[in-house]
Amino acid sequence: VNPEDARKMQETGLQLMRRMLAVLQIFAVSQFGCATGQIPRTLWQKDQDNQDFSPLIEKLELSVERVRQLALKHQQAEHVICSSELQDVPLGGRDELTLAVRRELTIALRDLMAHGLYASSPGMSLVLAPIACLIPAFTPSPRTMHPWELFVKYYNTKNGQAFVESPARKLSQSFALPVTGAVVATPKQSLLTAIHTVLTEHSPFKRSADSELKALVCMALNEQRLVSWLNLICKSGALVQSHYQPWSYMANTGFESALTLLSRLSNLKFNLPVDLAVRQLKNIKDAF
Repeated sequence: VNPEDARKMQETGLQLMRRMLAVLQIFAVSQFGCATGQIPRTLWQKDQDNQDFSPLIEKLELSVERVRQLALKHQQAEHVICSSELQDVPLGGRDELTLAVRRELTIALRDLMAHGLYASSPGMSLVLAPIACLIPAFTPSPRTMHPWELFVKYYNTKNGQAFVESPARKLSQSFALPVTGAVVATPKQSLLTAIHTVLTEHSPFKRSADSELKALVCMALNEQRLVSWLNLICKSGALVQSHYQPWSYMANTGFESALTLLSRLSNLKFNLPVDLAVRQLKNIKDAF
């Protein structure tokens, strides 16, 4: 056929496909109750509906209690050191506390936040959703997602970079002055600043998502804002609806029991290293 006939045949085929998809969408909505942009529950693997998250809660509770005991022990040791005015004291207790926070508490928190967490696919809602109720058996499982990516998405949706890099904030950082007089930064402002700091320090050295999440948790404990920062993520309806499956711990409970457990650390003072994963690399870079 000549090019003109080929073009007409292609247009005719596209029109037929559009009409067929429209009819299938109307049929799916009327018979199965699923619409464009919504992913029906039948798409999730049925064996995942009964996943038990109680072992993850127990793991978090154990790690919280261990960090709490080490922090209390460390604070008592610091009090003794200050009263005796000793200078050269081994930092074994602090190292043990740092390892407990990074390797136990953060990992337990990561695993619980990752329960039912997935990376949403734009193609899924636009292409397959109209006929998703008709072909649940042929739909692939969604890709899993690291909890640190959830914080980055929150940072991007709240225009974190524009907030942190505003002229007033840069000027205040240069001269160590508060941006709005003596007003304390809100949890949202402090979270955006913390995420920006972690991204700025870790991204140039290609650190893993685990390392970046550990740095954020250490920073949150240092500022006594771990619960308030996590609460911002949990209360972000757009993020929860877009990235958590219906059977997940986050979607079912709102992360309430985990926040209650973590609140046991809110009144404790921490001085944890935030740049532990990049400190050596930064020193090497500075040396050259």
